[in-house]
Amino acid sequence: QVQLVESGGGLVQPGGSLRLSCAASGSIFGIIAMGWYRQAPGKQRELVAAITSGGSTNYADSVKGRFTISRDNAKNTVYLQMNSLKPEDTAVYYCYADLEGAFDAFDAWGQGTLVTVSS
Repeated sequence: QVQLVESGGGLVQPGGSLRLSCAASGSIFGIIAMGWYRQAPGKQRELVAAITSGGSTNYADSVKGRFTISRDNAKNTVYLQMNSLKPEDTAVYYCYADLEGAFDAFDAWGQGTLVTVSS
C-alpha cells in the first residue's frame, strides 16, 4: 500500500504563516508529481500547487506570490510554505501524488489537514 501522511495544519491569524508537509511511503515505483488541493465549504476542490518529479511547479492564481511548494525527493516528501495567509485560504488541504504502479498510474490522497485563518 501507499500512504500519504500530512501534517502542519492549524489555526493562524491573517498575515501569518504555516508550512504543510506530506510524506509518501509504501510500495512506490515512481512519483510523477505531488502537490496540494484544498476544499472550502460549499466549493469544489481546487488545485493549489503542484510540483513534478523534474521540479516544474504550478500555482493557483489566488496563491501566487504567497505560497511556495518544494520537495525532498530522497524523503518522498512535499512541502507547502504558506505566507501572508488570508481568511479565504481557510480550507481542508489534501496532499496528492500521481504515482507510477507496476502496470498503471494511480493517484494517492492524504487524509486532509485543516487550515483555519481567522482572528
